[in-house]
Amino acid sequence: TTSVLLWTCVVQLTAVGETWGPRVLKGWPSCFTHQDSSFSVIEDKVLSVPARVLPPKRVYKNNGYLMVSCNGGLNQMRAAICDMVTIARYLNVTLIVPELDKTSFWADPSEFQDIFDVDHFITSLRDEVRILKELPPRLKRRVEMGTVYSMPPISWSDISYYRNQILPLIRKYKVVHLNRTDTRLANNGQPLDIQKLRCRVNFSALRFTSQIEDLGKRVIKLLRQNGPFIVLHLRYEMDMLAFSGCTQGCNNEEVEELTRMRYAYPWWKEKIINSDLKRKDGLCPLTPEETALILRALDIENSYQIYIAAGEIYGGNRRMASLASAYPKLVRKETLLEPSDLGFFQNHSSQMAALDYLVSLESDIFIPTYDGNMAKVVEGHRRFLGYKQTILLDRRLLVDLIDQYNSGSLTWNEFSNAVKESHKNRKGQPTQRSVIPDRPKEEDYFYANPEECLKPSSYGQVSSM
Repeated sequence: TTSVLLWTCVVQLTAVGETWGPRVLKGWPSCFTHQDSSFSVIEDKVLSVPARVLPPKRVYKNNGYLMVSCNGGLNQMRAAICDMVTIARYLNVTLIVPELDKTSFWADPSEFQDIFDVDHFITSLRDEVRILKELPPRLKRRVEMGTVYSMPPISWSDISYYRNQILPLIRKYKVVHLNRTDTRLANNGQPLDIQKLRCRVNFSALRFTSQIEDLGKRVIKLLRQNGPFIVLHLRYEMDMLAFSGCTQGCNNEEVEELTRMRYAYPWWKEKIINSDLKRKDGLCPLTPEETALILRALDIENSYQIYIAAGEIYGGNRRMASLASAYPKLVRKETLLEPSDLGFFQNHSSQMAALDYLVSLESDIFIPTYDGNMAKVVEGHRRFLGYKQTILLDRRLLVDLIDQYNSGSLTWNEFSNAVKESHKNRKGQPTQRSVIPDRPKEEDYFYANPEECLKPSSYGQVSSM
């Protein structure tokens, strides 16, 4: 009888062994608690999350090292970084993480890693190009001693220039420093794989730091809670007006202040400027007063939130009064966030611009009042995201219409209809990038319309409000 009972127990234990066995190994009490069941579910989820798979390293013979010093504001440097990665890839050289401009008007001391996720930048491109945070020690000492070959490359050059002129220098000196990077690679006439790599760097590898990304998400969430919003890139800051010489609506003291500032910067080469003529040629940013008229003419309702993506507007509340009256839901990051939220970003204009960049990408409509670097790069990024609506203002036409309306030559309905009719095909729809041989400055900028990287299936899917 005892033998039969023992044999029966063995059979039963064998049958339930698969259920109890693992639990016994973890400790007996967990077999009978609900907590263990929850833990198993959590554990299964953790185990099911795939580990991040890095692209395989590209194996190639290294021809040397390329150092670059970017110049300009955030978006000018952003485009330049994309170009420099592409150039390094096709020269088979090692790129050192780019140095950002600290000597421009904005005097931002930020390093690359203060704005961009440097580890993501390096690892996400490892199948294309080798990128290091700094030179190997022996070469670094040479640079510190000042024995490095430094030069500005020729603007708007195609990739053959770098292969024929720059690569021999890198092979000779082992390290070459390119000390200017803006617009150094041509817009058009480049092989398709070069254009696609420029896009990959811009839209994938250049990711902002988690601190900037998280704050950007907070701003977007706050805006979304109150409905749709428009981002107005109102480029009416002191530096823009001093540089361009555009003084429409400024008083005599302000005109003198802006003129003194223009003369104080020797690299702003244009000194004597006729503001009225420049405005009529469409070369001035729209004033806040002009912008208010245009938004109303486009039938943008005053119930929409208008997020101002810009620095301090020159003239302050006095110049913003008409725009604030027409659109009472004017907001900016400084009004949406607490001062403590932005404390870390103070005196770091590029990091503040990065925050505006993220909000601009997510807006229902993006409207720049001047076609500077941010306007162009955001326009191209919004095209890449599915041709999100970007209203590209024809300033030359608009100032003429505004003057006619203000003089009484046009009624409001005539003025509004003319504005809407002239901009119905200027909303970021798919268009072919213009090519002007021998005049690259006048043709469409690659990063404003990177058509080689855009999905044809998205054509026509432009949202409207």
